Amino acid sequence: MTRPAITLRQLEILRAVIRGQTTMAAAKMMSMSQPAVSNAIRQIESQLGFALFERLNNRLFPTDGATIIYEESEPLFAMHAALEDRFQDLREAKVSRLRILSTPPLGDGVIPSALTAFSRRNPRLRTFFDIRELDEVIRSVESGKTDLGFGLSLGSQPTLEMEPLFEGRMVCVSPVGHALGAKETITPADLQGQTFIALDAHTRMGTAVREAFQAARQPFNFNVEVRYCNTACVLVEAGMGASVVDPFSATYTGRRNITVRPFEPAIPCTAWAFWSTRKPPSELARRFVKEIRLALT
Repeated sequence: MTRPAITLRQLEILRAVIRGQTTMAAAKMMSMSQPAVSNAIRQIESQLGFALFERLNNRLFPTDGATIIYEESEPLFAMHAALEDRFQDLREAKVSRLRILSTPPLGDGVIPSALTAFSRRNPRLRTFFDIRELDEVIRSVESGKTDLGFGLSLGSQPTLEMEPLFEGRMVCVSPVGHALGAKETITPADLQGQTFIALDAHTRMGTAVREAFQAARQPFNFNVEVRYCNTACVLVEAGMGASVVDPFSATYTGRRNITVRPFEPAIPCTAWAFWSTRKPPSELARRFVKEIRLALT
């Protein structure tokens, strides 16, 4: 026998209970009575044929099944929220809207300055902009919640359309006056014995730098490990030591007290704009991508 389908409203109630951990908290979120929420959960469990929660100390903890439903339904609610925002824009006759997410290397430097100029030329533009980690940017673009994503060194992404904006290479940064500043190019051998600020080994760029040291048959020794290139540049500017970072963090954030030199062996570092294959970019979004490309040249 075919079981009845779960409705969007039922999923909303399930999400509220998971987030609130009690039916009372969920009732407040949903503007419902507590018995109505309890009845709804029982009905969903009956339709699905398995339990959704375990009760412990008056709190409800989702089962593995409930957690899977919650995670799998998130893109659906993200798309629904984006559609609601579009309805609001149309009601207010404010159809110029752009939602942008970027990783720190571009989001901390080139995008804010380009967005400022772009917004001045488009005074009716409503922009939503934030800086996130790459995986989160990709998920938000895939779901349709974000119009444009920007990041570095992406691999092939079947759910995304990708456009290269700038093809560069990672660089070595050191404090002004540091001995490394006298060299035209920095190699792993030059960094031996220096105070070195490494990128997190679990990041793409951190892995690439370690592989460059390995290719040069040099030991990879570091004094400090950081997750973001921008953090490494802050420490370099403070005089702590040298680092190998993406070129955008080094040159597009207004830093004055660091010296930038090419790093060998070359580590490619490409800046990308990307959007969902299911949601072609608007003319406005395409113009903003062009704006970023011009800013990077």
